[in-house]
Amino acid sequence: MDVIVSKEDVITIEKLKIISEIAPIKERIKMFERKYNCSIDEFKKKLEELREEDFEAWDDYIEWLSYEKKLKELERRLKEVENAERVKIA
Repeated sequence: MDVIVSKEDVITIEKLKIISEIAPIKERIKMFERKYNCSIDEFKKKLEELREEDFEAWDDYIEWLSYEKKLKELERRLKEVENAERVKIA
């Protein structure tokens, strides 16, 4: 029995994999936005203006920043997959 997979099938599967990674990251980012009622850029400014160190807030900022970076990377990968001209199966 042969299994036939089209280029569109492969692209769809890759897109779904990436989207499944994006969804929980977006939820974590939204959680930080709700917790601090601002964007990450606004939050960074608030942190820099604090008179006393707030270690929990800085820890949150570092975690939040890593989610933002990962989201950008995944969105870039998603665009690459959507615009793929050639598909290789490895």
